[in-house]
Amino acid sequence: MSEFNNVTVVREANVYFDGKVVSRTIVFPDGAKKTLGFMQPGEYTFNTGAPEIMEIMQGEMTVQLPGSDAWRAVKGGESFDVPANSAFTMRVSALSDYCCSFID
Repeated sequence: MSEFNNVTVVREANVYFDGKVVSRTIVFPDGAKKTLGFMQPGEYTFNTGAPEIMEIMQGEMTVQLPGSDAWRAVKGGESFDVPANSAFTMRVSALSDYCCSFID
């Protein structure tokens, strides 16, 4: 899906890691939420509440998912799932555009 219709955009930005990761929240009519953002190269650890699907639109990174010591390469056009109430680490090697879907 290349665009979202009939959504509400939260005006305030979500800013993490001294501005190296920035996103905007969009809310769908049914209450579902996604964030659309950019990550600069660097290493970032995020904590989750709800389960998430991270879609990488553009860029390159390796990801260490909960319960694994392995690092998985992810690039534009790929995605990965993150379980609820966990933490995951990304080593971003190129400017990355992403869409994070929160699953209820």
